[in-house]
Amino acid sequence: MLSLGSGGPKPAKPSFVSYVTPGEINSEKDSSKKVEHLDLLPGEVVFCSATPVLRYTQDDLSQRGVFGTLLCTNFRVSFISDESPQEEVAQHFKNRLYGENDIPLSCVDQIYGVYDEKKKLITGGQVKNKYPSKIIFHCRDLRVFQFCLTYAKEEDGRRIFQGVVRHCLEPKSLKCVFAFSYSVPAKPVLQENQRTVMFESLEDWHQEMRRTKGDCKPIRDNEAFEISHRLPKYFIVPAAVETEDLSKCEGKGIPIWCWSHHSGCALFKMASVPLGQEDTMSQSHMERMLHAVAQNYLYSVKTEDLTETLPTLQDIQQSYNKFKQFFLIDNTMDFWLSDVKWFSSLENSGWLDMIRQCLRKAMEVVECLEKENTNVLIMEEGGSDLCCVVSSLVQIMLDPYFRTMVGFQSLVQKEWVSGCHQFLDRSNHLHQKEKECQSPVFLLFLECVWQLVQQHSPAFQFSETYLTVLSDSIHVPIFSTFLFNSAHHKASVLQAESPRSQNEVLTCPPVWDWSVQFDCKAQDFFINPLYAEKNKPDKTQRKTHKPKHQRQLSLPSSAFKTPPKKGFFKEETESLKKMLRMRRVSRWLVSPDSPQASTREFYESWQRKPLDYHGVLLPCLDGPAMRVWMQRYLRWIPELQIFGGGAIAVTNRLAELQGEVVQLRRELDRQGRRENKPDNHRPLALSRSSVRLSSSFPFASNRNWSFKPVIPNSRLHSIDVTDNLANQEDEATEAFTVV
Repeated sequence: MLSLGSGGPKPAKPSFVSYVTPGEINSEKDSSKKVEHLDLLPGEVVFCSATPVLRYTQDDLSQRGVFGTLLCTNFRVSFISDESPQEEVAQHFKNRLYGENDIPLSCVDQIYGVYDEKKKLITGGQVKNKYPSKIIFHCRDLRVFQFCLTYAKEEDGRRIFQGVVRHCLEPKSLKCVFAFSYSVPAKPVLQENQRTVMFESLEDWHQEMRRTKGDCKPIRDNEAFEISHRLPKYFIVPAAVETEDLSKCEGKGIPIWCWSHHSGCALFKMASVPLGQEDTMSQSHMERMLHAVAQNYLYSVKTEDLTETLPTLQDIQQSYNKFKQFFLIDNTMDFWLSDVKWFSSLENSGWLDMIRQCLRKAMEVVECLEKENTNVLIMEEGGSDLCCVVSSLVQIMLDPYFRTMVGFQSLVQKEWVSGCHQFLDRSNHLHQKEKECQSPVFLLFLECVWQLVQQHSPAFQFSETYLTVLSDSIHVPIFSTFLFNSAHHKASVLQAESPRSQNEVLTCPPVWDWSVQFDCKAQDFFINPLYAEKNKPDKTQRKTHKPKHQRQLSLPSSAFKTPPKKGFFKEETESLKKMLRMRRVSRWLVSPDSPQASTREFYESWQRKPLDYHGVLLPCLDGPAMRVWMQRYLRWIPELQIFGGGAIAVTNRLAELQGEVVQLRRELDRQGRRENKPDNHRPLALSRSSVRLSSSFPFASNRNWSFKPVIPNSRLHSIDVTDNLANQEDEATEAFTVV
């Protein structure tokens, strides 16, 4: 990390000082006025407030900041500044639900209190009568807020502190989440080509199987969740699975179809069944399921138990806890102290290595499907955590449809939401004390996707800003996407908590309805201007000879080389039964002792081919290629902002060039008297103002980044603070206006 400074002589000391009489300040009136000026959402209620509260700046250890009112509602902790709003640059990326000074309750990660200059961690249920002089919020989106309660009335300070701790840290029931109080009118249904497939109906699964040309069997026997509460209403299994096998093992041990390769093989995932030495029933059930998967294509299958080869949920949580501490910076001093040991701390956290392990495992599965054309069955204890990570990454690497925005959102719905990932428990929205279930598995998946995006940007229709906003939306307690543990959990809770009659069900908007958070102009930042759309074939050209299907020409070079004769399934059953139990993805390679070497060989072979952004996509796993997601983790640290530079400056310039190219094409069409066809592609114009962008755009706030004292003189005089601070010569040299 490097700091940015500016040279030159120091500016002249300001000669103008504004004086406001202390009588202009009335705490009670100010508090009521601030509540009135807070834009409350439908169903939002203010619990408590305190004024005056000083919000410290993050630039240094001095007592600098802005006075205002601190409020706590059933949705957020909000700070409303006393400063009159200055003329600001138009906000390009304003969230409709909460502002830059708001913290959704589910977004609060930890709260610290400062007692007698000592920083102590606050835990729910241990609030003392003595409230701290200073509250520090560490948010899950990596923001840090510091508020001083010294200047507020003792009763108000105690009330706001206890209210914040109660609603942010103490365990609560799901019905207390703001989503059940928030009510908005239903949105109109989008067109079919713009609609995210929710996989809540049997037709959605039929449509996906037709798209991938799969040959499996849809199941609707779990519509009333009679088979298992841990399975969706509808899912797809191999055609050879019998109906009576579905009700065994309480929903475990059922191979769920994920995706079909064009060669005919497919990817399946399963919640593994604990096998005891004397549990012959479970063993026979697993053998039948393995044979059912093998019969999907050429009687070949390779299995992988992810619990043996990937980190556990506890390891993921511990690694991320270490990793995120590097970006939760309270002040400049903490930043420079952490900067000294940046690389060693980053390596010791192990977070980037976990991302690399997930990507490598996905590459191994891709090799099985793409090179060996064999069915793959991945499994773990629950079947809804690391299975979701690996299966989703495999489909992104192999299927260009999932690299579009609608395709990616449909993929999350299919593999994560319908796949019964326990979003509620993994995100710990209810602040339960038993944190064994808490683990940022979905964030780990987004980290892996970001690595692919930053290595192969033209292959993805969505931008890294889209991924960053999606990671933030996990902790906004409104969207049904991240509020439940399974389809059964969602259906039962919404029915029970419905405020209407029992015939109507309470609805919560999905996160994919981006109009809830952003307007159309802000949603433009979700589109990658470098995306290389696939050219549509020209129907006027003469059709070339279309080769026959691959499986009609030759058999794959898999471990199961069976004779091409009828009835070979039955004849080879006994000899293959032993082989199926021993096959694993990690051992299928030519050199069993070095699976990574074969994966490297597969990557190098792919790299030698002409790059096709709409074909197979593989990540580079070398050390320098694995990077920190800078936009997500560094956007709130002022010392790391690059004014007029960074990746956003390059993207902005490319977007402008792209717009110029579109205009030139239109001009050539007019001059050549060609038919003026409508251009559906809208170039992304990030910012055409004269204001310099910062590297944290569009998340950096619209304000003057200045190291001048920003405490209003009126507050200083009213609280009998000396005005020496206003007369001191500032050490900074320049103030930048950024957006």
